[in-house]
Amino acid sequence: MLQTVGEWLWWESLWLPANVSWSDLEDKEGRVYAKASQLYGALPCALCLLLLRYLFERYLAMPLANAWGIKDKVRLTAEQNPVLEKFFCSQARNPSQADVRSLCKKTSWPQRRVEVWFRRRRNQDRPGLQKRFCEASWRCFFYLSAFIGGIWALHDKPWLYDLKEIWAEFPKQSMLPSQYWYYLLEMGFYISLLLSLTFDVKRKDFKEQVIHHIATLTLLSFSWISNYIRIGTLVMAVHDSSDVLLEGAKVLNYAKWHQTANAIFVVFTVLFMGTRLVYFPFWLIHCTWVYPLERYAPFFGYYFFNVMLVVLLILHIYWAFLISRMLYKFVFSKLEGDLRSDEEENDSDSPKEQRHKLSHMNGHGARGRANGH
Repeated sequence: MLQTVGEWLWWESLWLPANVSWSDLEDKEGRVYAKASQLYGALPCALCLLLLRYLFERYLAMPLANAWGIKDKVRLTAEQNPVLEKFFCSQARNPSQADVRSLCKKTSWPQRRVEVWFRRRRNQDRPGLQKRFCEASWRCFFYLSAFIGGIWALHDKPWLYDLKEIWAEFPKQSMLPSQYWYYLLEMGFYISLLLSLTFDVKRKDFKEQVIHHIATLTLLSFSWISNYIRIGTLVMAVHDSSDVLLEGAKVLNYAKWHQTANAIFVVFTVLFMGTRLVYFPFWLIHCTWVYPLERYAPFFGYYFFNVMLVVLLILHIYWAFLISRMLYKFVFSKLEGDLRSDEEENDSDSPKEQRHKLSHMNGHGARGRANGH
């Protein structure tokens, strides 16, 4: 059965154009081709990046946060109450009014005290400002390093300037060492993000982030095995270019360099819209939809690769909507938060005051920090 599954999985018609077989992509005459087994290196690379991230945040980002005076807010700890704790952990973090009344009867506490307990308990689970700063610093460092490495790997390649060169001699294109390391680092990074989801800052677009990471890893794996490496490197470089500015704006915002952060956010918005909504669909996706048909008939891999690119495009449109809302608020009002953040609550606010504050916050503020992958 395993042999049958393996034969179906590596069926040449799924991965390669007609009249091309795996034997055509065996190393010979000084030409080296990408192999699926090389992707196994992405997992140890991810573990190394997690270790590097720990060291970076502990010995670079945290001292920098302290030097810039970035401190966590002092939070009041919720009182010990097994009944409320059990409800909080097993049923709901935000109880309804009916639940609050029921809990008041079980604990003999007044409603106000129960509501304050839940607000304090929710605040205890929210990440502090220093944690947010360290995460943004690490991502900014990686994206900047990856973008510089990508430009170095691509600057002298003809397909960077003429997209038709991407398909020259496809799929019999020899793999370059720079392409291998670029892929390995990018895949290792996105695997590390999936592995760290449980202890990273959780945003409101958490599900979209998971979809993005999985789609990216699927796209990179497939493009590597099918030798879509040239277009893959361009897609990675395009994404990294705006992510550097996004994370940099976050870092400066946490450090209270608001004017600089706002300026970078505006540049990021322009670059994001230009790369993700213009260049990506009208150049790169057009390149993968149209130019290959000049050389070979469509096959499963052709459709699959393009569908995955469209999935990324849909996510870009979603994030572009969030970014547009933030830009609107930046131009016409004051930015005071992050639309994707789980905002800290004030212990003194009543539920009515909480709703009023949340409505005011959504209407007047969101620092431009939507995640654009």
